[in-house]
Amino acid sequence: MTSPITTHVLDTARGAPAVGVRIVLERETAGAWVKVGEGTTDVDGRLKTLMSAGSLAAGTYRLTFETGNYFRLHSVDAFFETVVVPFAVRDAKGHFHVPLLLSPFGYSTYRGS
Repeated sequence: MTSPITTHVLDTARGAPAVGVRIVLERETAGAWVKVGEGTTDVDGRLKTLMSAGSLAAGTYRLTFETGNYFRLHSVDAFFETVVVPFAVRDAKGHFHVPLLLSPFGYSTYRGS
């Protein structure tokens, strides 16, 4: 079964999925960030295994995308070493898809479906 939090990274400069991006998922607990999942994007630039089904709780989460390593692997001089995306989970029964559109000098994100 798919994780309740998933992501998809697209390299908009190359027009292709960003393969091999390491991602860490953390939850804020008592003022500290606690790692609850991690993984690497697959050949489609997706990561569907951050958490086990049923393990999501309401709270504040953040995804940290290690973009510097990805760009170095492709011999691209990029500005951002990491992209950190914090977001709120209010309904723990939902599914949260957080895509990242990435280029060497900018990025954007949104809540997907």
